[in-house]
Amino acid sequence: MGRARNPFRGLIDHMSEMTRMREYAEGGGQAQEDQRRTHATAWVPTTDIFAKGNDLVIRCELAGVYQDDIDISLANGVLSVSGERRSGLEEEELAFYTRERSFGYFRRTINLPDGVDEGKMDAGFVDGLLEITIEDGANLPAPRRIRIRSQVD
Repeated sequence: MGRARNPFRGLIDHMSEMTRMREYAEGGGQAQEDQRRTHATAWVPTTDIFAKGNDLVIRCELAGVYQDDIDISLANGVLSVSGERRSGLEEEELAFYTRERSFGYFRRTINLPDGVDEGKMDAGFVDGLLEITIEDGANLPAPRRIRIRSQVD
């Protein structure tokens, strides 16, 4: 008998390759830690987007970020979550043996479906999780598909 086919194989391989390419581009390992972080090299918070009943929920993991350091904005159907995570350490006096946590500025942008009403949005921040709820966001109409007509000679 042959082994069962893994339906996620191509996706996982693709994700691993993208991670490898990103690490290579950033200089990898210690080389990246030595360079100053900019908006281009800032960390990006992990995010879940899901339907909860009729609502659309966006949940960002922002452990170690103070609520006052988070900014949420909506412009032209694009939701932006940005801010800064501070280390709180006098880093000049420290010799790190391992440093895996990222600090500095972050920005996460999410294209929202057409028809999202800003007045139906609510945000809460508890235990390092930012949760943005869009009331009736899961019930918005699906994008209209446009048919391509064939050319006739």
